[in-house]
Amino acid sequence: MASGDLWNVLIVDDEPPIRAELRYLLQRDSRIGAIEEAGNGTEAIEKLLAGKPDVLFLDIQMPGTSGIKLAETLKNLKTPPAVVFVTAFSEYAAEAFELDAVDYVLKPVEESRLARALDKVGAQLTARRGTVPAERVRRLAVERAGHHAFIPLSDICYIEAKADYASVVCPGGTYLANESISSLERRLADDGFLRVHRSYLVNVDEVHDIEVTRGGLMELRCTRVDAVVPVSRRRAAEVKRRLGLV
Repeated sequence: MASGDLWNVLIVDDEPPIRAELRYLLQRDSRIGAIEEAGNGTEAIEKLLAGKPDVLFLDIQMPGTSGIKLAETLKNLKTPPAVVFVTAFSEYAAEAFELDAVDYVLKPVEESRLARALDKVGAQLTARRGTVPAERVRRLAVERAGHHAFIPLSDICYIEAKADYASVVCPGGTYLANESISSLERRLADDGFLRVHRSYLVNVDEVHDIEVTRGGLMELRCTRVDAVVPVSRRRAAEVKRRLGLV
């Protein structure tokens, strides 16, 4: 294993002899890199935030914050370490695994048992690294006259609901998307598209003018396609906020 792939470890236990024994055993495994130690929950949190270890070997019964409570706080971290509980008490196993612990090792720790725990750690870390975040939508699948195509989101001016389908309006013409407008709203929200009406979803970058009718209704003008999109009264406040009018 290359040095850059070695696992950084944090041992959390209030008994120094236990930490020393665990350190000794871990150092004999070729997968282990740097090893840090903490004697209580407060010290552990400081080292977790500072060092971002890959693996946490965690005692359960300690003065102050228990190992269970410390493991619960790890859920707030963007990339929490793999957790292996190391304890003399077997009765906490069910609670530990509910916190997604990789393994639950009883003291005194035997080298062969620790190796099996590290195998489980390796499987979890490999699975995490193999998980690729979903790529944001950059193109939309559409069709026109029986031909399928992918159009860049930046080409779309607005989308209009048509029953369970949607009309996608671009400077180059109108296409059909085999998807409801509600589904498109969810998928395109992070790409600058705003639901302005029950039937309309607008690319905010395409709004070049705002008009107010005699009845007090807002309308958005998309000049590239020379079209006016109505804004419902219920959505007017959010539209104003997104367009920087309030």
